[in-house]
Amino acid sequence: MDEFMLKRRENGLLLTDEDIEILKKYNFDYTKYSDLNSLIYDIEYYLNANPGSSDLDYLSSVLSEMNYYQNTNK
Repeated sequence: MDEFMLKRRENGLLLTDEDIEILKKYNFDYTKYSDLNSLIYDIEYYLNANPGSSDLDYLSSVLSEMNYYQNTNK
């Protein structure tokens, strides 16, 4: 169950171990990103060029939602 727990990574992003495995599968080096916006942008760019990656598409949705709640003024 630990693989589904959000952990703050060395670059400050909150990601689960499963998220990292999905990113590695598609050759995304999550450590080079300093914020979720840039990671989401690159994932979406990849998905537009390579449709059909359902796990990466799902991850993009999850990260987008997390980014929205973290960065929206309440």
